[in-house]
Amino acid sequence: MNQQAFDELLPSFAEAYQETLAKKRRWRAAGGGRKATLKTSADKLFFILLYCKCYPTFDLMSVLFGFDRSCAHDWVHRLMPILETALGKRQALPERKIDSIEEFLAKFGEVEAVIIDGTERPVQRPKDAARQKEHYSGKKTAHKETHHR
Repeated sequence: MNQQAFDELLPSFAEAYQETLAKKRRWRAAGGGRKATLKTSADKLFFILLYCKCYPTFDLMSVLFGFDRSCAHDWVHRLMPILETALGKRQALPERKIDSIEEFLAKFGEVEAVIIDGTERPVQRPKDAARQKEHYSGKKTAHKETHHR
């Protein structure tokens, strides 16, 4: 995203952020509590766009922006829906789900190759032996109990 696109998105983001604040019930008077490290709307927008672009760890975000990793986590989860709202208002929100190969080809017909990066994760399998076989990949032996002495 270049500076012009950032500047064009900023008013929608600031408006969505203010609407979110207006909906929340205040526990303290305005100006009370600790001061936010991301003070301006531009700071907040830059933070969440950097996160979406690079997906760094919360540890790295905390170093880059000068606060604790738990604050980085909180900011990401607070600002992501606001960014989605701002992008939705500008009709720039990307489509997240494609249900079929036909739908993919209709949107990205010029693509020649697709690379999928995935990680195998353990799945809770049924106790019933017949149904369990449906979920057995033949890999690893995490489903077997082993006792080492």
